[in-house]
Amino acid sequence: MSDNSVFPGDQIASIEEYEAGHNTFDDGDMVRASTVGEKDMDKETRMVNVNHPKLLSIPKVGDVIIGTVAAVMSSMIAVSIDYINGEPTTSKVECICGTRNMRIRNVALVNDIASLKIVAHLNGTIHAVMNEPELGIVFTKCRKCGGKVVTKSSDAIKCTDCGWIDERKLSSSFGKSNFVKLRE
Repeated sequence: MSDNSVFPGDQIASIEEYEAGHNTFDDGDMVRASTVGEKDMDKETRMVNVNHPKLLSIPKVGDVIIGTVAAVMSSMIAVSIDYINGEPTTSKVECICGTRNMRIRNVALVNDIASLKIVAHLNGTIHAVMNEPELGIVFTKCRKCGGKVVTKSSDAIKCTDCGWIDERKLSSSFGKSNFVKLRE
């Protein structure tokens, strides 16, 4: 390992000296590495980057991601990121999305495909929201039988096989795209 090698969470520089660049984040006091790699400190632009031999995709604030819901908790969901701005990624980084302020009881279920917008990187955690019409669940199956579902209203789905009606925070593009390829 060289002197330029860094690991996730390693302190690289003070935020007064350098700005966070690619594969780094600002924790409010220090610029830290978000991946394993070699640090690159550009003294002209005052920017710190971490170069990874296999490019690890970390979404930036404002990026729209598509991912698989990995966990559902009472006030948030965890989503494994599969696409960043339409580009596939193999990094399997996760983000969290708060669901406390949504009026829907079942915002998402595990294995649903969701579209989210990244809003922050806080304490090494990627935070996202689904508060716009085009954000939300883009693909799901029936919770009872695993069958195909269709839109019943802006926040409800109905199973075509068993007739079960369930709530979800649906995207405006729900049912308009083929996301089955995502699971291969």
